[in-house]
Amino acid sequence: MAKFIALLRGINVSGQKKIKMIKLKKLFENLKFTDIETYIQSGNVLFSDNSTDRKKIKDKIEKKIEEVFGFKVQVILKTPDELNSTLKMNPFLKNKKKDTGKLYYTFLSEKPSKENLKKLNDIDYSPEEYFIDDDRIYFFFPDGYGKAKININLFEKKLDLFATSRNHRTVETLFEMAKSY
Repeated sequence: MAKFIALLRGINVSGQKKIKMIKLKKLFENLKFTDIETYIQSGNVLFSDNSTDRKKIKDKIEKKIEEVFGFKVQVILKTPDELNSTLKMNPFLKNKKKDTGKLYYTFLSEKPSKENLKKLNDIDYSPEEYFIDDDRIYFFFPDGYGKAKININLFEKKLDLFATSRNHRTVETLFEMAKSY
């Protein structure tokens, strides 16, 4: 049985694409997934499935959300091992002076092309910092996420893909939850 964490993009943000977690859990049950747990309202679902075909699973979830709720939501699937690796690889955690409350992770739908990565080099984002590793971006926002110049929409546009972000505490909690089931 494969374990996954579904990260839904853009639900329950500013009153948009509202989905109650109890209804989201029911949707996953109707798709015949097992061991289903949700975490906070931003669209995090831990579940198990017999299949390991991520594209098929992702497409099934996205299709069912559109069918049930009437709007499209992109889904990124991660495994517990991938979340663990994401946490361990965070370059900002090496600096103990960095406030972990100002660390964020953006999970990309795929690894960006080299051409699209070059588009990011033309803009000065300081004092904000970011580091791209494969299909994830690590962020440090010294003034907090709410005052950041960088946002997910900018990266989606420049990298020509979709993404979803979570704060450090959420990623840690999701990993801890995934370890225990």
